[in-house]
Amino acid sequence: MRVPLLDLSEQYRTLAKPIRTEIDAVLASQRFILGPQVEAFEKAICTYCGTPHAIGVSSGTDALLAILMALEIGRHDAVITTAYTFFATAGCIARVGARPVFVDIDPATGNISPAAIQRYIAENCQANADGGLKTKSGEKIRAIVPVHLFGLCSEMDAIHQISERYQLDVIEDAAQSIGAEYRFGERAAKAGTMGEAGYFSFYPSKNLGAAGDAGMIVCRDEELATRLRVLRQHGMEPRYYHQVIGGNFRLDEIQAAILKVKLPHLDSWSAARRAAADFYRQEFTRLGLTKRIGLPAEPHRNRGLTNHHIYHQYVIRTAKRDQLREQLAKREIDTAIYYPLGLHEQKCFSYLGYKKGDLPETERAARETLALPIYPEVSREAQRYVVGAIAEFFE
Repeated sequence: MRVPLLDLSEQYRTLAKPIRTEIDAVLASQRFILGPQVEAFEKAICTYCGTPHAIGVSSGTDALLAILMALEIGRHDAVITTAYTFFATAGCIARVGARPVFVDIDPATGNISPAAIQRYIAENCQANADGGLKTKSGEKIRAIVPVHLFGLCSEMDAIHQISERYQLDVIEDAAQSIGAEYRFGERAAKAGTMGEAGYFSFYPSKNLGAAGDAGMIVCRDEELATRLRVLRQHGMEPRYYHQVIGGNFRLDEIQAAILKVKLPHLDSWSAARRAAADFYRQEFTRLGLTKRIGLPAEPHRNRGLTNHHIYHQYVIRTAKRDQLREQLAKREIDTAIYYPLGLHEQKCFSYLGYKKGDLPETERAARETLALPIYPEVSREAQRYVVGAIAEFFE
């Protein structure tokens, strides 16, 4: 049996007719950039997330870039984030001229560790007279970017306690976690809605995927939303008048039309992913494999939340990761490694001065994690085959 890591064909077959109808309507209108489809999708995201403002942009990467620009984060600034994530998170920080500051992860969840943030501040920063923070090299720390990795929200209460104490903005990287929920204070909050701004990626493989690149920013502050809308059009307001330098961060009408069709199905797709994750857990437990591999953590499961985890990826851990992956490939089971190196070890960030051993949990995760096939339509037969192949490897 061949088991793909992800198969979007069934999703498309189910929605092909309404998607083609919407695409044809866009083609007939000849409105391709920031038209009524984008406006309608933005309103739908506001309703879904419970935020007053949603700004459609060209990708998740451009979403973070626009947020950093809108908050005027740049040279002589620093931003705290995780090294265990996709490159774009730190890449955007560097692109605006700020310094990425990497801290370690919680080994159970893979998300940024609030304790590690606090430890970095205590050991490497000094407070200004106004209560803000500066690094030893003199940069002003402006923000924290927690990444809700693989569809699980970070510990946002603890992160906000730190941000409020030191006057830092919180920018949520929710690129992998649209729809995921967290018990934030007294309310059930969706990923992306617990900071100054949050953003999503609609890369085709995401739980809510476009037919190409697309992204979205959500926020509560009207002034920030206005700045973001101006920045996504080269800083142009009114037409051909530029008060600030922005970028070409616009969401295409066709992508918005496709995403608008898909959005009402998102929660049912996430529920199907959770059901698949539950089945994996059940089978791994039944075969006694939980002593051989680490399963995904579910710290928010019993907190009265529907979407406590949306399982963008199903990631296990084993010290024998590479050998296991080789064996699964022989059985035609697709897997992926997210991520083979912490960002602090990437060559392009060597100028930051990190060395091997600085972030031990990040480095261990990079050696041990392996993503298994998961998508809403994955069959239980295919999952049994995957689990059986893993059991055979350890036997």
